[in-house]
Amino acid sequence: MQAPVKVVVPHALVAAVGEIDGATVEGWDADGDAPQQVDLWVPAYVMKADVIDRAREIEGLGVVQLQSAGFEGVPDRLPAGVTLCNASGVHDDATAEHAVGLILASLRGLPEAVRHQDEGRWVPTPGRQSLADSRVLILGYGSIGRALAERLLPMKVHVTGVASRPRADDLLGDVYGFGDLPALLPSQDVVVLLVPHTARTEQMIDDAFLAKLADGALVVNVARGKVVDTDAVLRAAGRLRFALDVTDPEPLPGGHPLWSAPDVLITPHIAGGTTAMVPRIASLIREQAERLVRGEGPLHVVHQS
Repeated sequence: MQAPVKVVVPHALVAAVGEIDGATVEGWDADGDAPQQVDLWVPAYVMKADVIDRAREIEGLGVVQLQSAGFEGVPDRLPAGVTLCNASGVHDDATAEHAVGLILASLRGLPEAVRHQDEGRWVPTPGRQSLADSRVLILGYGSIGRALAERLLPMKVHVTGVASRPRADDLLGDVYGFGDLPALLPSQDVVVLLVPHTARTEQMIDDAFLAKLADGALVVNVARGKVVDTDAVLRAAGRLRFALDVTDPEPLPGGHPLWSAPDVLITPHIAGGTTAMVPRIASLIREQAERLVRGEGPLHVVHQS
């Protein structure tokens, strides 16, 4: 008789994952002795190096399922023979929602309104830019980019998608490549960053990139902090607007000049961490485990060591 598939998840997810036919589900928070002969391990949502490194202590580890879409820095820390999967799709809607919120807050001056409320001052600001009829470029048009476009188009936004390579798209018609950016950027009101952090995209948003944007344009980062050159942001802040859910460094330390830079809105990397996350990651874990029970390969493989 075949042994059940062994699934190990953080204790906080055990109840949400529930029972799986042909599998056992155990809780482990990467503290204490490492479990052994694990078919599927789900580390904590916040990927710390010391947690990922514990994969080397799990003999017989088959699959590591991340709770995030990003996986930079993880493959190099895994032992040979381990399959790495990301949480593609789990955070699409929440991240797209947050991007829309950051765009609206910045365009309509909500941070300033909150400050005025704290001061008990009534300060009308007529003439703020509407999202309707604005031109929004999504840089990194993948599944989250599509989820964002699906929200922006009904709001009468002119959406342009850009990915690493040009391609046709049933929603936008055409998706442009990175090489098209110099011609596209000057006409955009908003640029939303959704590219993964890779060697190619590190500090992709630099002085030269920002110089191509018109005065008053908004840059929204819901990708990774390191895709943006923070010093370039500080030099452009005031001429351009920024809404950043991720920063470099992160967490952003107290006293950092980015906190007080003009026209910069910062949220503490909260785009994906909503009430939608637990049921969706639990559903993905169950699906991955069921595939292993059936002898099938897992979904969303991003690295095979």
